[in-house]
Amino acid sequence: SHRNNSSIGNLAQVRHVVLVLSGKGGVGKSTLTTELALALRHAGKKVGILDVDLCGPSIPRMLCVGRQDVHQCDAGWVPVYTDAQKSLALMSIGFLLENPDDAVVWRGPKKTALIGQFVSDVAWGELDFLLVDTPPGTSDEHLAVVENLRKHKVDGAILVTTPQAVSTGDVRREITFCKKTGLRILGIVENMSGFVCPHCSECSNIFSKGGGEELAKLSGSPFLGCIPLDPQLSTSVEEGKDFIQAFPESATFSAISHIAQAVLANIAAA
Repeated sequence: SHRNNSSIGNLAQVRHVVLVLSGKGGVGKSTLTTELALALRHAGKKVGILDVDLCGPSIPRMLCVGRQDVHQCDAGWVPVYTDAQKSLALMSIGFLLENPDDAVVWRGPKKTALIGQFVSDVAWGELDFLLVDTPPGTSDEHLAVVENLRKHKVDGAILVTTPQAVSTGDVRREITFCKKTGLRILGIVENMSGFVCPHCSECSNIFSKGGGEELAKLSGSPFLGCIPLDPQLSTSVEEGKDFIQAFPESATFSAISHIAQAVLANIAAA
């Protein structure tokens, strides 16, 4: 059928696909996805974010696009662009749901079907990178995303953890999931690994540090780096200020830029 041809076509001009995974919620995965997208955009790349997190799509709010009416064209859903140059495209499952809270109680097969359709039915056009923000955990939903993207190609996954050992245990499951599904691990990021004082920009470690690095060693995956907790950036999001403008000024910017460069290098080396 014509529809199926076009769905493969929707990812035909996407050069690289990267999944962002976390073993559990609350580790700042969506924030990291957004920051990574902005850092890649700073590096001159055309980027898309596919927000498949059914349980609370927060990326639209971060990028100040609010609740959008998504339009369809012949090839599928048209993503929402955050800028006139169309260098950052966003498609969130939240845009398609009458009430995003409803999705949380859906049974597995319905979610899986929606995700499957969603992954292949967005008309991205030409992109250097498509970052996929997945739901936390290693469920059928993840398999649905991986299977649907694999028809195209997935360069690999970035695993997000926090410094505490609890979180690293969850990431161990992610590592197993990646190995089982044959997903390449591009690297591990330790998020919220310090607190940047809004007054003096001094970074202090509130939690134990180094969980991410340990884990990377254990699993033989690259350690991409630590990202501090930057209250000024969080505040800009909460107040609906422009995250895109606030981002380059933030303490997290150089950390994320390094990570973006590492991801570019790891993909180029493959």
